[in-house]
Amino acid sequence: MIYGMESIQASLKKWMQDKQSFQNVYKQMKFDVLNDPEIKQLIMDHPELTDHAIDRQLIKLYEYYSQNKDCRNCPEQGCQHNILPGYKPRIDVVGSEIHLSYEKCKYTLLREEQQKRASLIKSLYMPKEILKASLADIDDHNPARHQAIRELIHFVNQVDNALPKKGLYFHGPFGVGKTYFLGAVANQLAEKGIASMLIYMPEFVREIKSSFKDDSVDEKIDQFKHIPVLMLDDLGAETLSAWFRDEVLGSILQYRMMNELPVFFTSNFTLPQLEKHLAMTSRGDVEELKAGRIIERIRQVSKPVEIKGDNRRNDL
Repeated sequence: MIYGMESIQASLKKWMQDKQSFQNVYKQMKFDVLNDPEIKQLIMDHPELTDHAIDRQLIKLYEYYSQNKDCRNCPEQGCQHNILPGYKPRIDVVGSEIHLSYEKCKYTLLREEQQKRASLIKSLYMPKEILKASLADIDDHNPARHQAIRELIHFVNQVDNALPKKGLYFHGPFGVGKTYFLGAVANQLAEKGIASMLIYMPEFVREIKSSFKDDSVDEKIDQFKHIPVLMLDDLGAETLSAWFRDEVLGSILQYRMMNELPVFFTSNFTLPQLEKHLAMTSRGDVEELKAGRIIERIRQVSKPVEIKGDNRRNDL
């Protein structure tokens, strides 16, 4: 019986100690919260928040107080430790009621916008550095590149009103940055919410050939027909079969010409040189008439622009 009384007293003593500890923590929490400058101002702005209302909703005030609300800390992952990572708490008072909600911080919004832009650029075998290209980073110190830069900026500026009917056919020597121009315009279009597709032509040819195995040729060709802005990089890098030239490339260009959808190209050839190249099939046949049709379609969906300069790849 005495043992039982001692146990009860020990339990009661522990409970009192725990309660005292809790009360100390609670008092400290209340002190910290109510002395926070922002919460002080909130209470001053809302005299309807009585002491009773504050005590009743102290946990909401503490939740707001204890989380990161300063977007200057976001680059250091400040808001990633909030209850909702990437979200900032917002506090509103209606009558004597405190309402706590969460909204995306500006860096979460920025990251989502970047992801959205990235999703608008579809690529097929394109280097990552090209997909990160920027119009601002294009070297404009060489006067030989000024016309190409002006044409690029003019196209991008037109997009604000409507998608231009023609893209650009960039031609020039190997290594002068033609592909980088494509990446730069793709990113500019993405910022305006316009999807584009970048295709490295030699790999594209191999991709279509391999598509026969799973009967996905038509599906892939349809993607190239319908994407708002199509970009074909290194056209003429290899000899095409007559079938690919006429049924694949010709079909895509015909559809885009009829629907006034722009195409960008890069090539080491001028259009007259490309016409001679396309006339030669992989079997050694010469088909000038069919090559001429392709060139005419290219002219209908793009404007020839020469890019000059030093071979930048010699510096790599």
